[in-house]
Amino acid sequence: MIVPYQQLSSDALYALVDEFVSRNGTDYGAVEISLQRKIEQVIRQIKAGEAFILYSELHESCTIISKQEMQQRGQSVENKSE
Repeated sequence: MIVPYQQLSSDALYALVDEFVSRNGTDYGAVEISLQRKIEQVIRQIKAGEAFILYSELHESCTIISKQEMQQRGQSVENKSE
């Protein structure tokens, strides 16, 4: 289930993205990016509709997925961030 970011407080959104970024490591290629900067980038992607917050009822957990991944899964992404 997609969770609209607007339903989260700014603190909850930040904590969710912080946990996601930390869980996925810190190797971002040839140029090292600070954790703070990566968090800001992911939040911008979510707000721009380029990434989405997914909640799994089965696993009772959240993750963040890119628009491209959503499309590859065959899920519609139009108007999901509104």
